[in-house]
Amino acid sequence: MQSCNSYRCFLKCLSCLCLFLHAIVEQPPTIITHTSGPIIALPFDSSVSIRCEARGNPPPQYRWTKDEEEFIPPYIMTNKTTHTSGTFLLPNKHLLQFQGKYRCYASNKMGTAITEEIELRVPSIPKFPKEEIDPLVVNEGDPIILRCNPPEGVAPRQLYWMSIDLQHIEQDQRVSMDIEGNLYFSNALQSDSRQDYCCFAAFSKIRTIVQKTAMTVTVKSLKPVNESAGSVSASPPVRKPGLLLPSGVQSEKVLLKGEELKLECIPEGFPTPTVHWMKMGQRLPSRRKLKNFGKLLTISDVEESDEGKYMCKVSNTAGEAVHYFDVIVEEPPKWLTEPPQSHLSVIGLDVHIKCSVSGKPQPDITWRRNGEIFQGDNRQVLDDTLVLHNARPEDSAVYQCEASNTHGRVLANVNIMIMNMAPLILTRDYHEYAVILGRDIILNCNVFGSPGPAVTWAKEDTEETIKGERFIYLQNGSLQITSAEKGDGGNYECVAVNTEGKAAVTAVLDVKDPTKIVHPPQDAQIISGTTAQLMCQAEYDKSLRSTFEVVWRKDQEEIPTHKFSYFVDDGMLQIMNVNLSDEGMYTCIARTNLDEDNATAQLTVLDVPDAPMHLKISDVKSPRNISLSWVPGSDHNSSVAEFVVEYEESQWEPGRWKELQKVPGNLATAELALHGHLNYQFRVYAVNAVGPGPPSEPTERHKTPPAAPERNPENIKIQGHLPHQMDIIPTPLLPVEHNGPGLEYKVSYRKLGVEDPWKDHLVKRHSFVVKNTSTFVPYEIKIRSRNSHGWGPEPKVVTGYSGEDVPTAAPQDVAVELINATVLRVSWTPVPPVTVRGHLGGYNVQWLRKRSLLNPNKILDDRQSLSFPGKRNHAIVPGLAPYSEYRLTVSVFNKKGNGPYSDAVTFTTSEGVPEQVHILTASSAQKDSILLVWGPPLEAHGILTGYLLQYQRINETTLEVVDSQEMNITGADTTQWRLQGLEEGSLYRFHLSACTQAGCGPPLTQESSDGNWRVSEAVNTSQSFHIIDGLKPGAVYTVRLMAKKLLDNASIFEDIIYTRVEGERSERRLDDFSTRGWFIGTMCAVALLTLVVLMACFLKRNKGGKYAGTPPHQQQEMFSMEKGHDSDEKPLKGSSLCSLNGNGDTVSRDSLVSYADGGGEFDEDGSFIGEYSVGEPSRLGTVTA
Repeated sequence: MQSCNSYRCFLKCLSCLCLFLHAIVEQPPTIITHTSGPIIALPFDSSVSIRCEARGNPPPQYRWTKDEEEFIPPYIMTNKTTHTSGTFLLPNKHLLQFQGKYRCYASNKMGTAITEEIELRVPSIPKFPKEEIDPLVVNEGDPIILRCNPPEGVAPRQLYWMSIDLQHIEQDQRVSMDIEGNLYFSNALQSDSRQDYCCFAAFSKIRTIVQKTAMTVTVKSLKPVNESAGSVSASPPVRKPGLLLPSGVQSEKVLLKGEELKLECIPEGFPTPTVHWMKMGQRLPSRRKLKNFGKLLTISDVEESDEGKYMCKVSNTAGEAVHYFDVIVEEPPKWLTEPPQSHLSVIGLDVHIKCSVSGKPQPDITWRRNGEIFQGDNRQVLDDTLVLHNARPEDSAVYQCEASNTHGRVLANVNIMIMNMAPLILTRDYHEYAVILGRDIILNCNVFGSPGPAVTWAKEDTEETIKGERFIYLQNGSLQITSAEKGDGGNYECVAVNTEGKAAVTAVLDVKDPTKIVHPPQDAQIISGTTAQLMCQAEYDKSLRSTFEVVWRKDQEEIPTHKFSYFVDDGMLQIMNVNLSDEGMYTCIARTNLDEDNATAQLTVLDVPDAPMHLKISDVKSPRNISLSWVPGSDHNSSVAEFVVEYEESQWEPGRWKELQKVPGNLATAELALHGHLNYQFRVYAVNAVGPGPPSEPTERHKTPPAAPERNPENIKIQGHLPHQMDIIPTPLLPVEHNGPGLEYKVSYRKLGVEDPWKDHLVKRHSFVVKNTSTFVPYEIKIRSRNSHGWGPEPKVVTGYSGEDVPTAAPQDVAVELINATVLRVSWTPVPPVTVRGHLGGYNVQWLRKRSLLNPNKILDDRQSLSFPGKRNHAIVPGLAPYSEYRLTVSVFNKKGNGPYSDAVTFTTSEGVPEQVHILTASSAQKDSILLVWGPPLEAHGILTGYLLQYQRINETTLEVVDSQEMNITGADTTQWRLQGLEEGSLYRFHLSACTQAGCGPPLTQESSDGNWRVSEAVNTSQSFHIIDGLKPGAVYTVRLMAKKLLDNASIFEDIIYTRVEGERSERRLDDFSTRGWFIGTMCAVALLTLVVLMACFLKRNKGGKYAGTPPHQQQEMFSMEKGHDSDEKPLKGSSLCSLNGNGDTVSRDSLVSYADGGGEFDEDGSFIGEYSVGEPSRLGTVTA
């Protein structure tokens, strides 16, 4: 048997054998493909092809038999490779003469292989025979059978009965058709009489419908002839049931296993009998079905267990009848396990060919040798086995085993080769194999030889035969290595040996690192419309780089990366503009040609909820109190937080939807309270974490009846724009709140605390003016609404005041207390409340800086003011100029304006620390000294007593202070100082502060440098430029533009200048002009802007302005400050409203003194309409040169 196994291996490599060893090994024919029968030739087929292809060495020759006689095909197709073929064509013309059973024979010198019989059927065009059918006359109540006898044709065939005008004959329990097309009437009625019963047969595959000659049926009435036509007809007599189909008491039904069993019982009798089915001794199988009004029993895919005796019983009131069916299930021949296999055997051994088949009836087995029934001395047939005793080389042939019974046949070609041959290894030498670490690999060594060779494997680095649990020798000689390790890599030798010789080949194995996903994609929730990113990073064997790829699948289907919505780069999948269709399971597959790894992530798309559905108004407690219900839509993976009910009414704002009510997301109903006299419709939308979804379809209109108003106007404002007038302004009812036509308001008022009767006025407008009132008197007011259907609820009473007037009294006992040189505390006695004549707004403090004590002869007009809201008797005034004389007044204010000023208080402020010196230069450096030159501060805030100089030696590398000293320079007029005792070549930093008796001001810092300052000639102020000569090309200069002399005033411009080299002159001439033009334009713009700002400030000062009210909740100490103008000598002060440096406040700074003259207004809480803030002391603006 070892030789037989070797031949099985040989057969698996026959294709390789033919390609590479064609000249060495001869091969018997093997049928590789053939046409399976039966073949049905259709009329519209142009030809019929019968195919037979075989392989072998030498190439096989073909011949055919038809009905077991030699047949020469009319047209043979040629194979492109061998120029021979067993396939032939039959033309459609005269095809009927080729009908029969065909068999193909493929032969070469090694033997002959044959096919099973191939039956060709040529059906004729189906048609009913032309015939004359006599009319059928029956008595009422008798059975009728109309025979169809349809023609045979190409399946499938459909049968049905119709009239001449193609109306179907109605079928029921009384009238029905059997599976052969015959029409049965269990009992005839007069209505069955007609002359056009037609049987039709339809053949869909050939697109043909044929019709039988129409038949006439006449049903004779049982009513006596002498009875009148109008009398009631007599019923047919009761008749015991019988069977129209099948006939007799018992019948036999034979069918093949797997077919559908069909048993029919069609009864006759009156009344119409009913049909019942049963299986004797067993229950009917679950696959059973009853059709044709219970007359047809079907069982699909019958099995042997479905064999047995079945009974149908038909019964009516007159009795019953039965019929028995003996069901026999048979089957065609089939192989019990597999067809017999080919053998390679050594000379002299017995060869057994076993043909194991089953079938019912038991199949007959026919043996052939090369297609011919054989006889021989050494051949013996034992049941299903053929034995070749003491096999010889001449016994080599193709043997056929054919098993057949009445239902079919099976055939097997068995190649038997008797020979001795040295081992022949069909596997290529030095074939390279690659395996992933931990995986299995098979090293092929397909060996052919007789007797069967013994195969061993060895690794080249050792001569020992490979053994171990991980190494498995396969029957075909190959070696299987399980769970490969790194050490398994290398060269392996396969050696095959038998009695005839020896052969060997080498296999090369390389063990690769596995592909592994190290950063798998993660489950993600993404909002619809955004971009989703799924990351997938993998490691793999670098030698497989050329075959490595990352593939993405969604729900097991590969993602088409050519679509614009998907983008894959370096393992990352980006899904653009995600929508709900992108939701699903995403799988990342990292693979090479040897292995792959995968990881999966769930992408959940969040979107706004779908619109609710099926809105319904229900539970109408009253026309104005309803219940609205709905069915929520999909929440798209984000729970609904709330539902919003909207309404639209057609009277006031048709087409505009407004929010009516919000409902928690776990509810689907809303109780709605509605207004009267409106025609509503409603809709609902859902809101989740993503946002609001689309609204539902609106409901039908819901009309509410009119009713009295449900509420009165609210938020009543009582204002007095004039001293003897009171304006009553409530918030009116919305139109939808009118609840009916004819809305109006009853305004009632009376003085507070006086038991006067209410004064009533009916108005249609929502505002009302009461004239000729006393100034600032409290009133009680109430407003009630009504319409044509009644009054609203009783209104609430509110309190308000009539119009205000300006205060009449001034604060008394004004006193000031200096806190420091710039801040003072002012106090006063508040005015009596009755003199305020309105809501107390607060107090205004106005002060005037008359003169500076440093220049007492110069009169100043620097006016400023602050407002302090609320009831108070003191205030803190900041921002005073030190060493100055001031005049201060206080006044009270209300909404209508300021009261009279108090008596003025005059005071002077003490000296303060000076401002920073305006300029400091270090120049004329000598070996151990340097000259410091500075300008005095712009504001001394007192009498200068001298200067404080601090100087520090600096480490030029670390910029740290090495040594620090200071000195006092006495003399207010000193503006330069040569500092001695300095260390040569060191860097110094100088800090200079001006001082008064109040202290020293902030210092100005300057560092020492090697350069010296040079002063140019005076600048021509009528020009916008100045030329400086004598500069070095390619050098850096600091340029300062000084006002007047160095010591009298400060620098108004400073910049760094880079001089050009000679070669740049012509190249940059164009740039010179552009730069010069820019400079001139800038200076002109500055001058024009200054003029416009000054004019605007002048106009605003004379016009005055209104002030925004200070919010009531602010602290009392919050205040605002109004700045006056500086003197004529300082026209560019930066603190004015229109400062040149652009840092002025954005609120009005108009004087309250000027404002008092204009009669500005205040709010009811007494605060200014204007808003104020503290400004900084004025500073000289910077002019850009």
